[in-house]
Amino acid sequence: MDNTSIITQVTNPKEEEILSSTQEKVSLSSSSLKKQRRRSIFSSLFCCFRSYHVEPPATNNNTSALPPPLEENGAPPKPSAKYLLSELNINDYGKKCVVIDLDETLVHSSFKPISNADFIVPVEIDGTVHQVYVLKRPYVDEFLQKMGELFECVLFTASLAKYADPVADLLDQWGVFNARLFRESCVFHRGNYVKDLSRLGRELRNVIILDNSPASYIFHPENAVPVQSWFDDMTDTELLDLLPFFEGLSKEEEVYGVLENLRGR
Repeated sequence: MDNTSIITQVTNPKEEEILSSTQEKVSLSSSSLKKQRRRSIFSSLFCCFRSYHVEPPATNNNTSALPPPLEENGAPPKPSAKYLLSELNINDYGKKCVVIDLDETLVHSSFKPISNADFIVPVEIDGTVHQVYVLKRPYVDEFLQKMGELFECVLFTASLAKYADPVADLLDQWGVFNARLFRESCVFHRGNYVKDLSRLGRELRNVIILDNSPASYIFHPENAVPVQSWFDDMTDTELLDLLPFFEGLSKEEEVYGVLENLRGR
């Protein structure tokens, strides 16, 4: 397994100028490195998403049936016996569920050394331990603490657990995330790892997903709060700026009306 399959991340444009051929082997794919990306909400995709233009399957807002994930090898999918999330914790009764992405939403990680990294996480790949350098997005601590008060919070990432789980241990010091979902919980759909919110076991009218990649919520764009991809801009305030919006959203009866207005803007 190569390093690019561990973390779903977008290359920091500043790193493209200084990566050597050796560093490229343990970083992102060469095709990703050659493309200059415009920093905007709807243009940045994780490296694992091979296609942006994917059509969602027919869906509805009924969570009574749990659709099985599609298997990458083309084999018939195996029926799933349960939802991805366990029953709602008594402390979260009455709260909406917020699904929060990890890479380029809360942190930026790289196999290339970062001098001001907040965490350095060892990841074993094919018997060799590699160091992953993790930089926290500004105001992520304040954001997580407040979100934990307002919502049932779930970490959902298309990265592998061997990387994302130890990062979450270091990032979430307050136990904000009631559950952590990794790549195996995604649906592999037309070359993309998609986060199918209907498999959570929560009413979709009370589910929000915060993610920098539109491809990850292609099945449920009406539940999404887009966020700009983040790499290393320490003047970024997007997480802090989002808090008043989420405070208001937590008091709404359902999320669709507010999020439709957000998409309209």
